[in-house]
Amino acid sequence: HSAPKLFDVLSDKIIEELDIFNSQSLANTVSAYAKMRHSAPKLFDAISHKAVEIIDTFNSRDISSIVYTYAKVGHSSPELFDVISHSAIKKLNTFNSQDIVNTVWAYAKVGHSSPELFDALSHNAIKKLNTFNSQDIVNTVWAYAKVGHSSPELFDALS
Repeated sequence: HSAPKLFDVLSDKIIEELDIFNSQSLANTVSAYAKMRHSAPKLFDAISHKAVEIIDTFNSRDISSIVYTYAKVGHSSPELFDVISHSAIKKLNTFNSQDIVNTVWAYAKVGHSSPELFDALSHNAIKKLNTFNSQDIVNTVWAYAKVGHSSPELFDALS
């Protein structure tokens, strides 16, 4: 992109002001940096810590968006993924098909093991399979295969 210095300055300012950010602001910020392909590891670390602090305020979209973005840019944050795993399980009934797909894809992409999350998401996915498009199905199967997580009920429902 054409303004790397601007993004660096913004990154520092965002870190200073993280206390005023809510879950959606955190997810949107990392997404914007990812879309601009601007590396900001210090910012991503700070946002990860803030997200862990306010995880109970995250909705399903914020959860799936933030883990998807961290996976997409390859930024490791095991603590964030651990905390989000537990939070996501509590909020599964609010996950739509895209939230499910993005979440399992992200965990598989970074190689973060969370059998409990994958079990819970597979049960939820089965209930919502009629809302999955073909790409959602492919990405879900890939994620389960990538982490080596067996889910016979899900795979039977998909076939």
